[in-house]
Amino acid sequence: MNASLPIKILAGLSILWLLKLVLLPRQRSAAPLPPGPKGKPIIGNLADLSPPGAQEWKHWLGFKKLYGPISSLTILGQTIIVLNDKRSAFDLLDKRSTIYSSRPRMTFAGEIVGWSDILAMQPYNARFRTYRKAMHRVLGSKVSTAQFYPLQDIEVRRFLLRVLESPADLIQHIRTEAGAVILKIAYGYTINPHGRDPLVDLANEAMDRFSVAASPGRWLVDTIPALKYMPEWFPGASFQRTGRAWRKTLLDVIEKPYDLVRRRMRAGTHVPSYLSRLLEGKESLTEEEELVAKWTAGALYTGGADTTVSTLSTFYLAMALHPDVQQKAHEELDRVLGPYTLPSFADRERLPYINAIVKESLRWHPVAPMGIPHLCTQDDIYEGYLIPKGAVVMVNIWSILHNPLTHPSPSSFNPSRYLTDTPEPDPATVAFGFGRRVCPGKLLAENTLYLSIAQSLAMFRVLRTEDTTVEFLPGVVSHPAPFGVGVVPRSEEHERVVRGVNEGIVKGEREGGRGDIEGLI
Repeated sequence: MNASLPIKILAGLSILWLLKLVLLPRQRSAAPLPPGPKGKPIIGNLADLSPPGAQEWKHWLGFKKLYGPISSLTILGQTIIVLNDKRSAFDLLDKRSTIYSSRPRMTFAGEIVGWSDILAMQPYNARFRTYRKAMHRVLGSKVSTAQFYPLQDIEVRRFLLRVLESPADLIQHIRTEAGAVILKIAYGYTINPHGRDPLVDLANEAMDRFSVAASPGRWLVDTIPALKYMPEWFPGASFQRTGRAWRKTLLDVIEKPYDLVRRRMRAGTHVPSYLSRLLEGKESLTEEEELVAKWTAGALYTGGADTTVSTLSTFYLAMALHPDVQQKAHEELDRVLGPYTLPSFADRERLPYINAIVKESLRWHPVAPMGIPHLCTQDDIYEGYLIPKGAVVMVNIWSILHNPLTHPSPSSFNPSRYLTDTPEPDPATVAFGFGRRVCPGKLLAENTLYLSIAQSLAMFRVLRTEDTTVEFLPGVVSHPAPFGVGVVPRSEEHERVVRGVNEGIVKGEREGGRGDIEGLI
């Protein structure tokens, strides 16, 4: 058989599918779509998507300049709505959340790589509500998250010691701290205290790949789902091999710690955790119960650790660039607590400038500049425009938090903007998502950010070096590009404080060996 025949058949089927999608008449409201660029026949605005490697949030901000705060484009019959201002985002995704809380189908990230079962990718259905209910019991209130204060305090102190001893590995230390907190909460898992931890590294790898896999417009198979049936050996089907490799990493992240907890529960040696509470008293689980347990526990880590890493990295970069902000923070900490005191959660209300730094770290470069797209589930009219059923709705969070009308001089890192008689809006109301898709770990994340930032500033000075660069990487979760900063103790006495508060922890680590690595691998 001619080897090109299968390719021709698949191409023909794809063309027929596209023609049906684009040309099949559909009854629609007489209202127009929001303004946007004129498309080409059949492919529509395919060429108007953000190009690979570009900062998506700046690409879509260009639409605001050309078409206003709400715009649209159509690609192969699929409508995409772009929201570039806070009012339209809250009007649609919050006030009309009953029809804007679902997720679009992401063939590559969801079906091929396997992220379809994670909370962030769930459509708005019964399973999504079950996920949220399970996670809300652990993370949904200030009272429930307060139980993790001692754990967070220990891990931040460990972080300070690691930074003190090897400041060049700052980003790895941030990853270790964030991973240690979430993995202990989710699985009762203790990371390797003496070096890199395999589960932390594995989960970070999976999240780095998710950020690429879920980028809108990055994968042609998301636009033409029929391409998912192409075998790996087809020309142009390299995405299948990529997806298979990334899927293995993801499943290891979900399955390995789950199996570890199950084994330890059977042996009676488990540490109480989110997952163990879900499994307690159940000899056997239904397929649905097991799926909920696995993927909500996995969502705690994959949804919480990487975002915390991004914001803390942004904080350290900002401190290197703004010594005046550090000076004000040091003055507040020394005045309120004393010069050699580690802040605690009990001090939070007495440290307004530190809390303002947390807010500004969330605003200056939001973790997910474009969020994860929403899906409109029924025709809607907004300000005279049609938002059709099935439209993908994208919110430019970066644009909202850099709007000079609400945040003057938006490129400046200025915590004082929240401490005036007319403070600017709290960026946390936007940075963690909208409506029924607000991040369920918001309170836990804010707690970790506060304590990490407060204790870092209490003990360290962050210095700009010749390697300090300011660039942010594209992706669903955006991190600063690799940058160099200097981190030094504020004085010899501050160094003694860091070592002193870690003496008991270090002794326990030496006696405890390699954490839970042996049980995992």
